[in-house]
Amino acid sequence: MAKGKNAQKGKSGKNQEEQTARKEEGEIRKQEDERLEEYGQATLDRNRGSRRIHLITIIGEVEGHENLSGSSKTTKYDHILPQLAQIEDDERVEGLLVLLNTSGGDVDAGLAIAEMIASLSIPTVSLVLGGSHSIGVPLAVCTDYSFIVPTGTMMVHPVRMNGTVIGTSQTYEYFEMIQDRILGFVSSHANIAYDQLKSLMHNTRMLARDLGTVLVGKEAVDAGLIDEVGGIREALKHLYDRIDGKI
Repeated sequence: MAKGKNAQKGKSGKNQEEQTARKEEGEIRKQEDERLEEYGQATLDRNRGSRRIHLITIIGEVEGHENLSGSSKTTKYDHILPQLAQIEDDERVEGLLVLLNTSGGDVDAGLAIAEMIASLSIPTVSLVLGGSHSIGVPLAVCTDYSFIVPTGTMMVHPVRMNGTVIGTSQTYEYFEMIQDRILGFVSSHANIAYDQLKSLMHNTRMLARDLGTVLVGKEAVDAGLIDEVGGIREALKHLYDRIDGKI
């Protein structure tokens, strides 16, 4: 009789542990869903090798120090930067995948994100979906390796500024300094020379109401901005190979 009671207690304890484990797993999944919905971030860890990959999306306009309208789709750099620091500090995270579909945005915010990603010690891969324009160019090339889908676009153009602009030589020198920061970063993280990139930026033959160049898919690869044409399958495989030491 005592043996039966002990067996029943053991079974009850085991069921309780399983229920607790399921509850904890459910809470973790709920937190991940909330993080994905609010920040466009998720952890990918159900692949064949159980590699733990962090996913970050850079969608819409990169928001700087000022909040954009509530109807605008934005990526907030004050959300991304702490997460990147956490990724670097978390030894469980083995790689980073960055998905981009951005029209550009704040230069300082975009370069801050790009510099943070470029300084990570884990393997990183980016994938351009839709487009990665303006300050999206440094964000696309800041990873160890970059992909673009066949219909994806890259737009390189001079720096613009909203609001009142003082028409003095100092203003134009300031613009040149900002552009030099962008050109220097991109040329040091992609297979394109500084002067070639500057030529694309100041192209007058393509855009009717602006300066610059639009590159589609393979054109971005041929120009040296992006490493390879491919989609999510190719991007993840390349990241797996880097994590596994095959590259």
